[in-house]
Amino acid sequence: MQSITLNVQGMSCGHCVSAIEGSVGKLEGVNEVKVKLDDAQVEVSFNESQLPLEKIKETIEEQGYDVE
Repeated sequence: MQSITLNVQGMSCGHCVSAIEGSVGKLEGVNEVKVKLDDAQVEVSFNESQLPLEKIKETIEEQGYDVE
């Protein structure tokens, strides 16, 4: 299991939190996802043998946010 913190720009409200946690949380291999709105960060715990980090980033970007 790998844990990573991503810097994500464009999040501003509860809907943003729900959109990211919902979409990333549905990915196979994700154990936990937590959005830290005040810090503009998304913490993800996932199984790197099941899910590449790039797929997580793509999923967040598909919701309309910028991953740095």
